[in-house]
Amino acid sequence: MPDQTVAAPLRSVLYMPASNARAMAKARTLDCDAVVLDLEDAVAPDAKDAARAALVAETKAGGFGHRHLIGRINGWGSPWGADDLAALADAPIAALLVPKVERETDITALSLAMDAAGYAPEVELWAMIETPRAMLAIERIAAMAETTRLAGFVLGLNDLAKDTGMVQAPGRAVFMPVLVQAVLAARANGLVLLDGVCNAIDDPVRMEDECVQARDLGFDGKTLIHPAQVETTNRVFAPSEADLAQAHAIVAAFADPANAGKGALKVDGKMAELLHRDMAARLIAKAEAISARAG
Repeated sequence: MPDQTVAAPLRSVLYMPASNARAMAKARTLDCDAVVLDLEDAVAPDAKDAARAALVAETKAGGFGHRHLIGRINGWGSPWGADDLAALADAPIAALLVPKVERETDITALSLAMDAAGYAPEVELWAMIETPRAMLAIERIAAMAETTRLAGFVLGLNDLAKDTGMVQAPGRAVFMPVLVQAVLAARANGLVLLDGVCNAIDDPVRMEDECVQARDLGFDGKTLIHPAQVETTNRVFAPSEADLAQAHAIVAAFADPANAGKGALKVDGKMAELLHRDMAARLIAKAEAISARAG
């Protein structure tokens, strides 16, 4: 099973159309943790070939700094998917994001295709989970992480809503089973897990509510469709000062020689066990990774 530790923060993951030169330039200046250079939804059919070439050229040109670069190709069964996958083997990306993954055999085929195309071993395969069939197979798909390049899930709730009739109302109550199942499948198999986009660009309250909901469910971060959403996402998915202070107190208490060998302690009036110490250590590591990225 892959290590569940994320080396760098992936709180804010912004989609940018690879066909738009201004958007690609803008992506180099934003405070997002990652950029998805998109060849799928954001690119018209007659611009697909040019966008593919632009993505490779722009990533090779560099200048993206700390930002994790992800290339989203068109669906594997589309007229462009195979050419996208082959071309992006020459791009310095960290992950390849593939839409409309529906079954575990898709992961096997995609991972083998990446090998055959010459992708570096460290380039990950991320899958969009955005159809009813994918949700029904999510546990089997996630388990492919053990034997393939699969390393991440990205939820596509717009497509899932379209295919099911589920309503994306504020609070996302009807999507709660989907969100929880995605968390369980991802965490059981060490996958990065990113929430779907918030369509309400002009509703910062709804955006913040979705971020808080996803954070509290255990998501690593959220995918975004507008630069204005970056600040909220970075703030919500970062440890708060209060949580970080408590984490340091728990770690320090267990590190105290006077508490050697103890499996449970009272820290600041609350019971803390070894599992709380481990959770606190992960929170501290996340804060340190965010700080290092900002520096």
